[in-house]
Amino acid sequence: MELASPSSPPSPAPQAHAFAALKHLTHEQFVSGEAIARALGVSRATIWQAMRQLEALGLELHKVRRQGYRLARPFDALDAESVRRALGPAAALFQIITANACGSTNSEILNLPPAPAKVAQVLAAELQTQGRGRRGRAWVSGLGNSLTFSVLRHFDGGLAALSGLSLAVGLAVAQALEELGAQGVKLKWPNDVLLAQESAYAKLGGILVELSGDALGPTRAVIGIGLNMRLPDAAREHLKQPGAQPVADLAQAGLQVARNRLLAGILRHLHAALETFEREGFAALRGAWNRRHAYQGAEVVMINDGRVEKAGVVEGVDGSGALRLATAKGIDTVVSGELSLRPAGQAH
Repeated sequence: MELASPSSPPSPAPQAHAFAALKHLTHEQFVSGEAIARALGVSRATIWQAMRQLEALGLELHKVRRQGYRLARPFDALDAESVRRALGPAAALFQIITANACGSTNSEILNLPPAPAKVAQVLAAELQTQGRGRRGRAWVSGLGNSLTFSVLRHFDGGLAALSGLSLAVGLAVAQALEELGAQGVKLKWPNDVLLAQESAYAKLGGILVELSGDALGPTRAVIGIGLNMRLPDAAREHLKQPGAQPVADLAQAGLQVARNRLLAGILRHLHAALETFEREGFAALRGAWNRRHAYQGAEVVMINDGRVEKAGVVEGVDGSGALRLATAKGIDTVVSGELSLRPAGQAH
């Protein structure tokens, strides 16, 4: 997911003060900088700098002289215990950790102590400063405007057995969003979550799966997921690049949901999808994925570094997750995630 915060992330030390100060802010009433400084045992100047850091991270603040600071809207903080409560009995399947900020959740989750066998690890961050998307693209979001997390799961099978994994993850995300009431959610091969709009599809989020292990297994999968919750105007303007895919958020999909509840819903569906995937392969999920494919039956081109490599009509994906294109020469199977799918006529 290629998002950008309004400015560059601050250094770690001021960041710590900013997140500490954030816990003392509400959207209901003003609180003075002096009161926050006393509570944290720091100088008033430190709080002033912390507020500037929060604004730089995309948080909208109301500031009134002699009254202090107030959030423009409630801040929906990530909380591991809230996620566990929302999961209910399924919480035993996950080890859930939340962080204020980290470079990339996909990288940082590998530094955690191992979880018990058959327990998937989850790392959700309020802010990613070095997040990655497909093909090395930046994956950064403003504070509180998205849900970004990674899941570390082990599979008994080897790398070849995990063909189609990113599609299985995308299906789980779409099913969770639909269950919560989102409208118009679609999938794009191989790893994008889209929102159907009047004249085009816009990007709601993305998935990045990184695998390591032996050819015959076991295999370690790090699954990174990012979703736009509510994009501020500054981020929308920044992303209006010539030829860029439009972006959307869950608010546009009619979904107003707490991030902890959303995370729990995705984890529940993800567990079910991955259990089926490991037991029966992607073939068992193929039909459900094809029904949600935004470009099913559409004329498309496959782009590599700005060049059209293939063109045809989408006939869905096969049992391994490969894309099937009907071309003038017959059915062509696309397996490389390095190729980008575009509707015909939108090659750039």
